[in-house]
Amino acid sequence: MDISTTQRKLVVTILLSAAFISILNQTLLMIAMPPIMADFKIKASEAQWLTTIYLLTNGILIPITAFLIGRFSNKALLSVALALFSVGTLLGAFASNYTVLLVARVIQAAGAGIIMPLMQTVLLTMYPKENRGAVMGMAGLVTGFAPAIGPTLSGWLIEQFTWRYLFYTMIPVSIVVLIMALFMMKNVTKKQPGQFDTLSVILSSFGWGGLLYGFSVAGSAGFGDTIVWVSLVIGSISLGAFIYRQLNMDKPILEFRVFQSKVFTISTLLSALVYVLMIGSQILLTFYVQNVRQMSALETGFMLLPGALVMGFFSPQAGKIFDKFGGKWLAIIGFGLILIGTPAYVFLSMDTSIWFIAFLFSLISLGVSMIMMPLTTAGMNALPIHLMAHGTAVSSTLRMVAGAIVSALLVTIMSSVMNLYEKLPLTESMLYGIRMAFVAAGLLSLGGFVLALVYKEAPRNAR
Repeated sequence: MDISTTQRKLVVTILLSAAFISILNQTLLMIAMPPIMADFKIKASEAQWLTTIYLLTNGILIPITAFLIGRFSNKALLSVALALFSVGTLLGAFASNYTVLLVARVIQAAGAGIIMPLMQTVLLTMYPKENRGAVMGMAGLVTGFAPAIGPTLSGWLIEQFTWRYLFYTMIPVSIVVLIMALFMMKNVTKKQPGQFDTLSVILSSFGWGGLLYGFSVAGSAGFGDTIVWVSLVIGSISLGAFIYRQLNMDKPILEFRVFQSKVFTISTLLSALVYVLMIGSQILLTFYVQNVRQMSALETGFMLLPGALVMGFFSPQAGKIFDKFGGKWLAIIGFGLILIGTPAYVFLSMDTSIWFIAFLFSLISLGVSMIMMPLTTAGMNALPIHLMAHGTAVSSTLRMVAGAIVSALLVTIMSSVMNLYEKLPLTESMLYGIRMAFVAAGLLSLGGFVLALVYKEAPRNAR
């Protein structure tokens, strides 16, 4: 469908706004657990479910968005997603007990899980290959900036008001975006009715859900915990059965044949790797600042804020550079910056300058902005238009699962080292654990840099 430049810009604005609030919501509650636990008189293990259930619901819904995008118009799908998110947010703001708050998070996540892959599919459909980098760079601003400012905003709201204001502030914004979607959104995707297969949805839910839950719990309980390995086994078997079924269906729910494209496969791997390095660094630095240095959540947020600003500024510029020159050198330089910043954290001490830590994180964030969305775009450019929705669903799911896996591994490394130094004060043993976890993160960044060196994108005239 042809739409005017003004209409196209309006669609982009609506989609980026929807994505921003859905991604921001993922990190808002991360540092609100203590007051929620106090209000509802629940344990930390119960409070953690407010984050885990959000992740699980996302992980279950994202893989079937390709089917939903083919079955329904993008306007109807976005409106339903925003309506779900708004209802969940309203319910969370006035939750009278823990159970209601948990249900609110599920409803929020049901909407948010649809928004991100839908945004990428619509943006990639609206623009020709030679212009996709710029608009996906704007999307990169959202995906990088929103989670980075979450802790800062959350910390300030909690210190000034109560945790309920994390929901109060989101309600008017989500409703305004919903109204814009209902009255101003244009349909740009073509319907491609697929075959709804109940067994595929069940296998997908147990597969992705089992892996996400297992690795999420492993971060705190350890990989030896019965629930962890049972979840991982069930998830692995279910996912294997799901993939086998999709490869043998005429109209699969999720098309795994996108991996037949080498450019898509390597681009997706690199963008997922840079995402987990960003998330992993944030988690480890949060432990360091709050547990080792005994600083507040708000101070942690301010320490991460310069990196968010760097990413917000440079993501659109990286998209424009990609449109002109491609993604290979962006990937090499980006991983080079990450390779400088991440291993430097191995030398953290009890009195390392917070400004130096913020500078290194800004360096990492600059590298992330040069890689994540440009290479995601390179991967999508390698796919035909009818596989675009499947490509975005696959890449979004893999980023989420990879984030859960690497986060769990880094926390497990940290915890294992802490056990070796259990006779030392807790702050010192944790410092040693964080250092070793950053050694692992540094090795991952080295692997990404090497892969970027050998990465070959599609010829310019084929893009």
